[in-house]
Amino acid sequence: MKIEKINEMINGGEGITVEFKQSKTKLNRDVFESVCAFLNRNGGHLFLGVNDSGCIVGIDPEEIDKMKKDFITSMNNPLKISPTFYLSVEEVVIDGKIIFYIFVPESSQVHRCNGKIYDRNEDGDIDITANTNLVSWMYIRKQGSYTENRIFPFAELSELENEVFNKVRKLAVSQRPDHPWKTMDNLELLKSAGLYLKDLQSGKEGITLGGILIFGNEQLIQAALPHYRTDAILRREDTDRYDDRDDIRTNLIDSYDVNFRIISDWFNHNKTDRNVRKSVKNMVS
Repeated sequence: MKIEKINEMINGGEGITVEFKQSKTKLNRDVFESVCAFLNRNGGHLFLGVNDSGCIVGIDPEEIDKMKKDFITSMNNPLKISPTFYLSVEEVVIDGKIIFYIFVPESSQVHRCNGKIYDRNEDGDIDITANTNLVSWMYIRKQGSYTENRIFPFAELSELENEVFNKVRKLAVSQRPDHPWKTMDNLELLKSAGLYLKDLQSGKEGITLGGILIFGNEQLIQAALPHYRTDAILRREDTDRYDDRDDIRTNLIDSYDVNFRIISDWFNHNKTDRNVRKSVKNMVS
């Protein structure tokens, strides 16, 4: 994220989507409670190396690698966060001091931290495990709101692949020479395709999950939908298992090209094998 935006959020103080942790030499004990609450609510922005009043204290340079490793390891430990969730840590230098910025998206699942369910309320993380009404409402909300039209207001156009936009324009023009997308810029194209929306209830405006999956780079897709992937499987000998497999995590446009190339390579390499022709039907995504 751009340094100007980070400074703006820090200057705005803590809130329902912003949390500061001093974490100068080690992770605060309640860091993962905040992560859990963000995952369960609307997502948020976590800053390590910033105290509660928004003052930049920085992270001890000798502890940076260890703290980053501890954070990632804990996020992949089901005893700490369940279900586990992939998050990336970005190092940011402000006033000569290093802080960590971690974007936590809203999750499609209900998460627990150390066996407890946390929700976000203003600038606090609330344990709602024993409140059956709040827990039930959280599950209902998750089931009803996580769709391809979900808006990511902090996703930026620069995180989308410009080459994919050019590829989409060429495909559109090949079908219709006077297609309006031919002369539209990237933002206009997204709006035309319904991939950049405004939620009239919350006022949030931005790129949708669908737009991210179609045009996003791998880092943005991983942050927005960590479990996204296309599983390409080749079955020839034993149809209950597979003979070759590829895990594709790029955007949907490039994913199609990668799948097509894999099929072509396998087919050309084994073009005399009739079983390969049948295996094409077993490519799944």
